[in-house]
Amino acid sequence: MLLAQAEGPTLQPLWTLASDFASPESAYYHAPSNSIFVSSINGQILEKDGNGYISRLSPDGKMVSAKWVTGLNAPKGIRSLGGTLWVTDIDEVVSIDIATARITAHVKVDGAMFLNDLATAQDGTVYASDSNLARIYAVKDGKSSVFVEGADQVDVPNGLLVDGTRLVLGTIGVGGARGRGPGRGGPPPSGHLYAFDLTTRQRTQLTTDPVGGIDGIEPDGSGGLLITDVIGARLLHVAPSGQTRVLAKFSGGGADFGYIGAKRIAVVPFLNANTVSAYDLTSSLK
Repeated sequence: MLLAQAEGPTLQPLWTLASDFASPESAYYHAPSNSIFVSSINGQILEKDGNGYISRLSPDGKMVSAKWVTGLNAPKGIRSLGGTLWVTDIDEVVSIDIATARITAHVKVDGAMFLNDLATAQDGTVYASDSNLARIYAVKDGKSSVFVEGADQVDVPNGLLVDGTRLVLGTIGVGGARGRGPGRGGPPPSGHLYAFDLTTRQRTQLTTDPVGGIDGIEPDGSGGLLITDVIGARLLHVAPSGQTRVLAKFSGGGADFGYIGAKRIAVVPFLNANTVSAYDLTSSLK
C-alpha cells in the first residue's frame, strides 16, 4: 500500500487496488455513470503493441471490469464528452461509447509523436498535449489542427483541463523527462500552470514559482486547482492567486488523477507501482 512519506503531509488512502493494472497512467471520474476509468499502458509508452487497456472501477474501490476496453496501444489521458470517453493513444485520440464499451473512432492526429493528456470542451473539441513536440492539438469533427505550439508557449506540455473559456495547461519543465524521479540527476523539473483563452489563444501564467512535473489537473470546486507533480511525487493545491501548497507527499509518482468533486476524493494512479489509491481531501482543503 502506498502511503505518504513521513517528511511530507500524510494522507491515508481510503482504498488501494494493487492488481489488474499495468503502468496505470490516468484515472478519470465520470459522474453520469458514477464510474472511475483507468488507462493502463501495459508496455512501452510509445510502442504500438495493442496491449493497452481501460479498466472500470466503482468509487468505493471495487473493480467493475479490469479490461473494460482492450486493443489500445499506450493509452494515457482520459476525459468524457456526453456519453463518449476520449483517450490519447500515442498519435491518435480514441473515442469509446461508455454505454457499450465499444471503440467508435480512431482519429489520427497529424504529426503527433507523444500525445499525453487530454481535455474536452462543450463545443465538441478535444485538446491533446504532445510532450515531445511542445504542441497542443485541437481535434474536432474527425480532423486535427495545432491549437498552440512552441517551447516559449508550452514548454514540455502535459496536463490539460478545459475550465470555462480557458484551457489550463500544466507543463513538466526543464529536467522533467518522463520517468525521471527525485534524485536521478539533472535539473529539477520546473513546470508551471498556464491558461490559454479558447478563442484568442492568449496565454496567462497562473503560477509564479516552478511547481514541478505537472501531470493531472482538476478543479477544486472553489475556483482553485488540484494538481499532481508526478516527478516530485506530490499532490498540490493551487489557489486562484497562484499560491501553491502541498497536500500530500507520496512514496511514488502519482500520475494523471481523477477527482470526485462532490466527495472531495482524489483517485491517483501510481505508474511504476501498478496501483491506484483514493484519498479524502476534505480536511486538507479546509
